[in-house]
Amino acid sequence: MSSAYIVGVGQTACGRFADATVASLAIAALDAALADSAMEPGRVDAIFFSNALSGLMTGQECVRGQVALRHSRYGGIPIVNVENACASGSSALHLACQSIDAGAYETVAVVGSEKMSDPDRRKPIVALAGAADVALLADRSKDHSVFMDSYAERAGRRIEIYGWTAADYAEVVVKNRRNAKNNPIAQYRDEMTLAEVLASRMISEPLTLPMCSPIGDGAAALVLSGTHFGGSREIRVRASAVSATGGPGPGSVVQRATATAREQSGIDPNDVGVIEVHDATASAELEAYEQLGLAAEGEGNRLISEGRTVLGGALPVNTGGGLLSRGHPVGATGVLQIVELVGQLRGGAGARQVDPIPRLALAQNAGGFVEGDNAVAVVTILERES
Repeated sequence: MSSAYIVGVGQTACGRFADATVASLAIAALDAALADSAMEPGRVDAIFFSNALSGLMTGQECVRGQVALRHSRYGGIPIVNVENACASGSSALHLACQSIDAGAYETVAVVGSEKMSDPDRRKPIVALAGAADVALLADRSKDHSVFMDSYAERAGRRIEIYGWTAADYAEVVVKNRRNAKNNPIAQYRDEMTLAEVLASRMISEPLTLPMCSPIGDGAAALVLSGTHFGGSREIRVRASAVSATGGPGPGSVVQRATATAREQSGIDPNDVGVIEVHDATASAELEAYEQLGLAAEGEGNRLISEGRTVLGGALPVNTGGGLLSRGHPVGATGVLQIVELVGQLRGGAGARQVDPIPRLALAQNAGGFVEGDNAVAVVTILERES
């Protein structure tokens, strides 16, 4: 169990912002997190900076965090750059917790920032393809997302094997859009009906456009401390587990990370009160239900129809709209998940607040594709102690 506490959170809106940069987004999120923590920048010993795509979007490699923050009030603070596909943000949090647990730092910040929108709409699609084995993509069209194709293939297999339908995936969109309408930072806040989702433009059979997470920009930040000051707004990181493809043990990458998080915390996913999962597609959310152990293999589609994972259900999932509706600015996504959960554990989520206020929360963040599975998965468990 980690000795790190989240004492401040901040985020920007998610969407397509022509004038935004990785730097402007990161600074805005960090400013908000510092203000929330009531700390000054001088208290921060190090910053773990998450960004996945700037190298391919703009050519900025190696020193992304230093370049983004050098002219801000955070200039001069030691920075560790973290890139781990769509799980970059949660990986940065993992490293931040380790640094506190090791006694290297007392107070650290985590920031995830991504600028994905571009006048050339092909550019982010090509950049995202770098999170797969590029040696296998030589014959792939640069106008089509390899990730949507990979998720669609898995979604199609579930239709063939378990008798699911496209409507099962559309239900995820309907739920997450309903949650996002009360999230002021969400990229998509308009509700959709099942029929509207199914009638939308097909991206990769059976996934229509609303079933696929959008291209967009955004940032989020956390302030962590090794000291528990006793306030109800401080949220403990009970577990942070990382797993990679090809690793030892049976099951998927997410299943192995879940098992490690359970060992670290003594907490099962069914014990928590609210969950964020990596719904890069609607089908990925239903897969996550099964991989986390919330449903048996082939039965994840029942949890929404039975009301278990909707807001007001026994175990609400993606209360802020998830990647599908809140948005998926890749390097910020894992941090955005944690900001949403901290808000829920503090009782500050407004119209989307889980009732009663939960004591435990879980985030599942995954990234990349290698040999039919995500390349990396991170499972984080949070606890409100008072």
